Amino acid sequence: MGALPALVAATPTAAASAAAANVIVDPAAVRQTIRGFGGMNHTLWINDLTPAQRDTAFGNGEGQLGFSVLRIPVHENQADWSREVATAKRASELGATVIASPWNPPASMVETFVHGGQTNAKRLRYDMYGAYARHLDDFCRFMKNNGVNLYAISVQNEPDYAQDWTWWTPNEMARFLRENAGSIGTRVIAPESFQYVKSFSDPILNDAAALANLDILGAHLYGTSFQNFPYPLFKERGRGKELWMTEVYYPNSSDSADLWPQALDVGEHVHRALVDAEFQAYVWWYIRRGYGPMREDGRISKRGAAMAHFSKFVRPGYVRIDATPNPQSNLYVSAYKGGNAKVVIVAVNKGASPVSQPFTLVGNTSSSVSTWSTDANRTLAPGAAIPLSNGSFTASLPARSAMTFVTG
Repeated sequence: MGALPALVAATPTAAASAAAANVIVDPAAVRQTIRGFGGMNHTLWINDLTPAQRDTAFGNGEGQLGFSVLRIPVHENQADWSREVATAKRASELGATVIASPWNPPASMVETFVHGGQTNAKRLRYDMYGAYARHLDDFCRFMKNNGVNLYAISVQNEPDYAQDWTWWTPNEMARFLRENAGSIGTRVIAPESFQYVKSFSDPILNDAAALANLDILGAHLYGTSFQNFPYPLFKERGRGKELWMTEVYYPNSSDSADLWPQALDVGEHVHRALVDAEFQAYVWWYIRRGYGPMREDGRISKRGAAMAHFSKFVRPGYVRIDATPNPQSNLYVSAYKGGNAKVVIVAVNKGASPVSQPFTLVGNTSSSVSTWSTDANRTLAPGAAIPLSNGSFTASLPARSAMTFVTG
């Protein structure tokens, strides 16, 4: 994790009476397949989720987050592996995808070296690459034997921000992928750069043998500017690979997750990650934390509600489709389609004024859209259905709000 940029105050939107550009939603123009939304559970650093909190996180009923991704650590000591089973098993039972990331290899595989001013930096010994691959594979087998089929496992958490864990260079990561990752019995994630540093993943994309053993290019977005979200080289070289955002908190870890309208920044961040970066998954840091999607009392926070406007309705396997992304200042719109031609639209209005926004769904014959809203006074509140006429409707978006629209 790294330093985050200062929060920038939102500029008020134009008056509600101002003409708004029509949002065109085109289900025929498909983008990436969405794998899910979720967060981290790390029982060595914080208390495990309780049974009730597991259901709040991964269930999709009223008052639940609808998360469909759980990230867990690969502890360096095998004696600690069982700590992660209960939550992973329940998440899996509720349909979530489980992924895992290591912070350190077992101590016997590590050596110290000088890294800049750090004299006790850690790295994986070069003669232990094969043993480390077996360690990761052993974790996959352990979880499977305990009822959890890992979807994927990472080579290393934040190898480029590793003062407190294990460093890797881009060439070391590419070498491990090329020579050893093929022996791991599940999908492989790399490199999980803390700031989506492209120079760390470029060598993988430019090495055909390394790329062949990579399944998911994983990235973290700590302090990453929106202008650096797109990744042209991945679009060029990463065909057949997945692109996941596997860890972030935003905009900081100091404020309460219930501050409003600051929590609405999370809604914009998810939008940008899906639309600008075209990530297929969005994974928060701790699921339950004062700055996280679930408060310490086990209830959904305002930041969590901003995520849930996506996670509860844009389910695994849905596909993002083209929609006018920024029809007016401070308004962010994205759209998705699922089974039975269901269309989901998420609109985040960060402006200080309400907006009357027209939408047109190309080729849609639904008669109405259902609505849910979060603002200063409401949290994921269902509203009255809005009728559609020839695929078009107009919605009133409250000031500083998130709204989700779902066709029947």
